[in-house]
Amino acid sequence: MMNFIKNFKNDESGAVTVDWVVLTAAVVGLAVAAYTSIESGAADLTADTKTYMSTQAPGYTAPSE
Repeated sequence: MMNFIKNFKNDESGAVTVDWVVLTAAVVGLAVAAYTSIESGAADLTADTKTYMSTQAPGYTAPSE
């Protein structure tokens, strides 16, 4: 029984899996943070572009969103 416990304690085969899960979670978290910060700026830019384009072509009606 003591031999089994020593072997179990020294076994590190699952450590790579834990590292992979932690790193993947960090990448997903960074992607969500980047998307959140970019989303509002992109929406504002789209609205500004639509406004500008409507002033450049007065008779044009933009397609509905």
